[in-house]
Amino acid sequence: MFEKLAVMEEKFEEISRRLSEPDVVSDNKLYAQLMKDYKNMTPIIEKYREYVKAEKAFNEAKEILDDSTDKELKEMAQEEYESSKEAMEELTQELKVLLLPKDPNDDKNVIIEIRGGAGGEEASLFANSLYRMYTMYAEARGWKQEVLNANPTELGGFKEISFSIEGDGAYSRLKYESGVHRVQRVPETESQGRIHTSTVTVAVLVEADDVELEINPTDLKIDYFRASGAGGQHINKTESAVRITYLPTNVVVECQDERSQHKNKDKAMKILRSRIYEAMQEEQNAKIASERKSQVGTGDRSERIRTYNYPQGRLTDHRIGLTLYRLEDVLNGNLDEVFDALATADQAAKLAAQEA
Repeated sequence: MFEKLAVMEEKFEEISRRLSEPDVVSDNKLYAQLMKDYKNMTPIIEKYREYVKAEKAFNEAKEILDDSTDKELKEMAQEEYESSKEAMEELTQELKVLLLPKDPNDDKNVIIEIRGGAGGEEASLFANSLYRMYTMYAEARGWKQEVLNANPTELGGFKEISFSIEGDGAYSRLKYESGVHRVQRVPETESQGRIHTSTVTVAVLVEADDVELEINPTDLKIDYFRASGAGGQHINKTESAVRITYLPTNVVVECQDERSQHKNKDKAMKILRSRIYEAMQEEQNAKIASERKSQVGTGDRSERIRTYNYPQGRLTDHRIGLTLYRLEDVLNGNLDEVFDALATADQAAKLAAQEA
């Protein structure tokens, strides 16, 4: 590992030099690529240099312990020896985590689809709560979000809603959210005060661009129809709503949020592209059994991943056994503690699989 890191440091220094060369600065594409490599390598090299510094201190202390006869000097060297040895062990573990293969999608934008499951209107209302939670988290990080398609209910919930989140590292933070989210609470319409259990399904998709995925226009069936809102009232009287069917797999996407047929078609294609890309990735992941085992959960939309218990103010993530008693805070978009715990568990599982 350390031989690899020494070679990486040489490459890092070379990239650093090249970034100041006039011919590189004037080449936007090359400069952007080198800057990306530099940014990705920086935390690894900084940590490696910390290790080298600790190793040097360790070797110097060991030399004094082996050769010196000065009692006071040896006591100081012993302290340095032990602290630098401990630092080396900690830094080695941190470097192993930093060197884990990076998910190529981590820096990409996402499309999140939320659908009410079991529980009727109560599930639809909770779908809205989750939409609010994710968008508040995105807003706090300075990310941009846009609703792509929504099917609202008369009581203020969503039968389903699809929206995009654009921002640095969006997928790396949100990728663990796919699955069934269960809510336990007393509905406002419940006169007996009984707790109801409802479910909502979340799917987090990578936003695929045109370069990664080429769709043949002949594989698409596009229908236009009139948009309708909650309760069946018409949003408009023109055929602005769009339904696109991807014929090879029968994936269907509808979009009716915009008054413009063209905008609805663009949004529907964005969702369709991401769903097809996800299906391709699932097929690839299925072929890599060891990698699949090292993930936190499978990302399967049928897997129950989390419970939100309102009477107890409790959130439980079943995949990693995490329980927090600050539900309102989490639902207001303060999700970093949850996401950090999931990322740490995922790293630990991958490290264990790699060492095995």
